[in-house]
Amino acid sequence: MNAAEFQAYVQEFSRIKGFESTIEQRMLYLMSEVGELAKEVLAVSYAPDAEKRENLGHEMFDVVWNIFDLANKLGIPLEEAFRQKMAINDSRTWD
Repeated sequence: MNAAEFQAYVQEFSRIKGFESTIEQRMLYLMSEVGELAKEVLAVSYAPDAEKRENLGHEMFDVVWNIFDLANKLGIPLEEAFRQKMAINDSRTWD
């Protein structure tokens, strides 16, 4: 599944499940998920095991989901945004 397909999936799944939120609420959900991801990263760094790594993957999904849902709410096609930003980064230098 590419980014455009995933973005469409998020939009349709949200519609079917009745996930309604404002842009501000979705941003807060995103920040909450980033906090949960940080907690899982700490857990894996102290005692890595298969279950913790699986939980880490689930939290990463939740963060990505919220980013894509936020993009939908703002009318931003992320696949195109990714292409544009990669082109910028290709010619950019970091000191």
